[in-house]
Amino acid sequence: MRRRDLILGATASVALSACSSQPAKLRRYNGPDVTFVVVNKGARRMHLLNNEAVLRSYNINLGFAPIGHKEFEGDGRTPEGLYRIDRRNPQSQYHLSLGISYPNVNDFAAAQAMGKSPGGNIFIHGQKNPHLPDDPDWTWGCIAVKNEEIEEIYAMVRTGTLIQLNA
Repeated sequence: MRRRDLILGATASVALSACSSQPAKLRRYNGPDVTFVVVNKGARRMHLLNNEAVLRSYNINLGFAPIGHKEFEGDGRTPEGLYRIDRRNPQSQYHLSLGISYPNVNDFAAAQAMGKSPGGNIFIHGQKNPHLPDDPDWTWGCIAVKNEEIEEIYAMVRTGTLIQLNA
């Protein structure tokens, strides 16, 4: 009996430890759909909308050269224009991330005309180190928020959602 109890107890411990190692960063959201994301670069604000109603708003950090539309890889700018959320990364080195469909055909053509690559991998993501404050506008063109905020955003925003990035 004791051996059986020991084996059952050990099995239960392993199962419970596996459950606790699941990423707590993945939340559930049961509210209204986010139908549109609006980023106002100048105001350093991002808004999640359901039609015209603002569901949530966040302070944001941008690329290290935030003024103007992203033209090519390495320019430090955050794109401007209409894009889509096109991918999700639960294993991001910046906690969680949502991909933005930059570059589009026009972005690619403009960079190519300058003899450069448009770059890519533009995301809404969390912090580089949650224990230290981020410098303003520290990314290479992404949109950064606090880790707690990207958890909420990640749960609320679906792949395919439109995102408008304004100056």
